[in-house]
Amino acid sequence: MELDLLITGGEVIDGSGSPARSADVGVRDGRLLLLPAGSRGAAATVVDAGGLVVTPGFIDVHTHSDLLAGDDEQRETLRLAPLRQGVTTEICGNCGISPFPVPAMHAETVRDLVAATFGPPASTYVSFAEFAAAQGSARRNHLAALVGHGTLRAAVVGFAQRRATADELRRMCTLLDEALTAGAAGLSTGLIYSPGVNAGTDEVIALARVAAAHGKPYVTHLRDEMSQVESALEEAIEIATAAGAALQISHHKTAGRRSWGATVRTLARLEQARADGLDVLCDVYPYTAGSTSLHALLPPWVIADGVPAMLTAVREATVRDRIRTDLASGLPGWENTVGNGGWDLIRVASAPTSPDVEGRTIADLAAARGVDPVDCVCDLLAAEAGNVTILSHSMREDDVRRVLASPLAMLCSDGVPKPGRPHPRWAGSFARVLGHYVRDVGLLSLTEAVHKMTGMPARRFGLAERGLLADGYAADLVVLDPAQTADGATYDDPLAPPHGVRYVVVDGRVVVDGDRVTDARPGRVLAVADREPAPPRQT
Repeated sequence: MELDLLITGGEVIDGSGSPARSADVGVRDGRLLLLPAGSRGAAATVVDAGGLVVTPGFIDVHTHSDLLAGDDEQRETLRLAPLRQGVTTEICGNCGISPFPVPAMHAETVRDLVAATFGPPASTYVSFAEFAAAQGSARRNHLAALVGHGTLRAAVVGFAQRRATADELRRMCTLLDEALTAGAAGLSTGLIYSPGVNAGTDEVIALARVAAAHGKPYVTHLRDEMSQVESALEEAIEIATAAGAALQISHHKTAGRRSWGATVRTLARLEQARADGLDVLCDVYPYTAGSTSLHALLPPWVIADGVPAMLTAVREATVRDRIRTDLASGLPGWENTVGNGGWDLIRVASAPTSPDVEGRTIADLAAARGVDPVDCVCDLLAAEAGNVTILSHSMREDDVRRVLASPLAMLCSDGVPKPGRPHPRWAGSFARVLGHYVRDVGLLSLTEAVHKMTGMPARRFGLAERGLLADGYAADLVVLDPAQTADGATYDDPLAPPHGVRYVVVDGRVVVDGDRVTDARPGRVLAVADREPAPPRQT
């Protein structure tokens, strides 16, 4: 029987961590067939991969593209950025924010949160099934979706700075259980962000137990990634241990001058926890700058009454004075990004109605306007209805390399796909690792890097029959030139496409052919099946 696609003459790196080997790769009905090198079977399309490498499609374990709404040309360009570098599946719903499950009566509250973080238009969905159906046939690559704890809390408790009641916690657990049963991939938290910051450890343990019952991971943006990163890591380990859940530390970093070098200790702690029996892994993006919403840099009480109230409050002089005081002295349990760095490290990435400020630091903007940085920030938030994204140049290169090289780390972009000058990680992370850190620096072998991008994340997130080049697996493929692969994206040109990625195939259909993105749209939301829960740990 004729193949739909035959890729001949390439070196196959199958995603398992095994050495490269010569083989041909066939595709029939969206499934893979591995063939001896030099096979001459009939195929509708034949790709000569001589001198090239064939790998599984890359899996980006941390994105926010589920919140990218709208169909204009700029947003379409944003959607193509990961695809051009070989990302065939994205894990979304990270950092505690997902657009589902949101009961209709609370939709406005969650839409305000999403819009202030990721920009309008913001959509929410009652259920995982409604979210999946809404993606329609418009996608070129796949999504697997986590359930955001912040979304659960906003829908049930709101932004109140208090513990959830027993009844509220039961309702959150029910919503989570329903979404996981329907195919959501796990639970995520963003414990530096409102409203997740208001939750105690016991609340998160209760929710993580629900994820564990489905055999799905607890994925966390730690409560602090700066000066208190080690205590925040201990909390995550405590939560996962008590819940019996697999633990995924999101975009692991030690940011801010006070924590530079701490990855020596945090990685050792993860290794010890794993040796003690906890299924713990992490992910990392290959840059020394992070990105988040501007309002996330302010004390959590600023948004305690919701987004509309925040936008009113930041106009008041007494509120601004209180913000200045808290930034100078800190608050218990709050990751004080500015206090650990400075306004000179905070650069505006997206401000839709004020494009002239994009690319400039808060310190520079404040000086140019002759105002205090807090006044500059509050004015900008009020002018943009909270919809401002920033870059924070807060990490050190040796820490990034240490995490990248760890056998416990897989790759992510933490892409925040917003117009303006988004972080170049959205368009460059995977190509940057393959070019800079593999070929130029030699930090990883090509085989190790591909494993971190394919087989390792597929296993972690239960993506059945993906992540490997094996007979019968889904035909998600990348054909690349390892001598030429490199990131094109920079901070000044953040959506520039990568080099060296020749073909990308999703479910057996070619979606990238050289410099051309095809019209094929085989992507969809993947429903992740329950797995056997991990056995209880011996204490």
